[in-house]
Amino acid sequence: MIRPDTTPRTRPNPYRKRINREPSPLLANTVPYATIALASMLPLLFVAPVGAAVPPLGFMMLVGWRLMRPGLMPSWIGLPLGAFDDLFSGQPFGCAILLWSMTMLIFEWIEARWPWRGFWQDWAAAAVATAAYIVLAVMFSGAPLRGPVLVSTLPVLLSAVLLYPMVAGLVAWFDRLRLLRIREVK
Repeated sequence: MIRPDTTPRTRPNPYRKRINREPSPLLANTVPYATIALASMLPLLFVAPVGAAVPPLGFMMLVGWRLMRPGLMPSWIGLPLGAFDDLFSGQPFGCAILLWSMTMLIFEWIEARWPWRGFWQDWAAAAVATAAYIVLAVMFSGAPLRGPVLVSTLPVLLSAVLLYPMVAGLVAWFDRLRLLRIREVK
C-alpha cells in the first residue's frame, strides 16, 4: 500500500500564512483616515440641481469609525478631517470643523460614562448625531429655515439614518483590511 507523503511541507496548513506575520503599520494607521476622506469626496459624484441629495457620508464614516473603534482616533481629529470635508461639501468653511470636533468630544464624553454599548445603541447614537449634523449644517449654510428647505432635508435625514448599518458594515470590513497580517516579523 502506498501512503501519501505527509511531511509538513506538503500538508496544507491554513495557519502557515498567518504565523510570523503582523499587521502593516502603514495600513493600520492610514485606512481609517483615507476612508473618511474618500467618503467626504464621494458626494461630488452625485450632483443635484437643488439642495442636498446625498447624506454626509464622510461624517457618517467618522461616526462609524468612532463607534466601532473608540480609542483609534484622537478627539482632535475632527478639526483636520472637518477641514477636508469643508473643502468638498460646499458648506461654509468651518462648519464641518466645528460640528465634527463637537461630535468627537461628545462621543468621548459619552464613552467615558457608558463604555458598554450594543449595535442598537450605536445606531441610535449615530442617528442622533447625523440628524443633528444635518440640521445644524442647514442652519450654518445660510438658507432660510422655511418649509421647502426643511422638507427637502427629510429624505436626506431618513436615508442617513437608514444607511448607518451599511456604513457600520463597511467600517467593519475596512477594519479587517486594516488589521490584515501581511508584514513578516523578523
